[in-house]
Amino acid sequence: MNTEIRRLLEGVRDGDVSVEDALLQIKREPFEDLGFAKVDHHRAFRQGAPEVIYGAGKTAEQIRGIAESMIKNGQEPILITRMDAEKAAALSDLPGLHYHADAKVGIIGKIPAPTGLGRIVVATGGTSDVPVAEEAALTAECFGNEVQRIYDVGVAGLHRLLPHLDEIMSASVIIAIAGMEGALASVIGGLADCPVIAVPTSVGYGASFHGISALLSMLNSCASGVSVVNIDNGFGAGYQAGLINHLTK
Repeated sequence: MNTEIRRLLEGVRDGDVSVEDALLQIKREPFEDLGFAKVDHHRAFRQGAPEVIYGAGKTAEQIRGIAESMIKNGQEPILITRMDAEKAAALSDLPGLHYHADAKVGIIGKIPAPTGLGRIVVATGGTSDVPVAEEAALTAECFGNEVQRIYDVGVAGLHRLLPHLDEIMSASVIIAIAGMEGALASVIGGLADCPVIAVPTSVGYGASFHGISALLSMLNSCASGVSVVNIDNGFGAGYQAGLINHLTK
């Protein structure tokens, strides 16, 4: 069931939210037209997670306008992905904005306490994959998930992964992030009993073709539980992992 609606109904049941306030939240305008963007305020009710701002291709003022619309409608936290440092500096006066330069992610407001069923593990093949991994990890945390990071455990030194077997085998979802030949996803997929979301990165030399080699390797994984998102798509992996970690009957 939709998490946001469930919380609202449980709040009414427990007396924390009045019937009038609940009606107001449901009846509010489904979107606000800013001219350059239509901000979807009902997405959390439909999908269980609010709209996210994709910062690339938007000006700082466009990001500001969308964020202020979300703030006005009570959304917290607000996740801004693919936002460069220059835009982050121009928006530094937004209340509660924290910028994570490595992931190019901005977060307005507090990250919520975990409400997922278990733990999401984010693992990388190398340190060069960390920016994509941090985008995935921060996305998952913003949507109420406990995240454990295991970085630089690629197949070039497989012994670095083996001390983390307990974390891998107890995870509810694993995000495996790697460039080069993308082998980490198959290795982890052969060890874990949970869904593994593979993220190919554009890290690698010429014949890696900016991540296409890793993408094809991951798509051809012999490990049955591995699914694959697009190249460098840490956000998509973190979002999908969060959905899996919140599945209920």
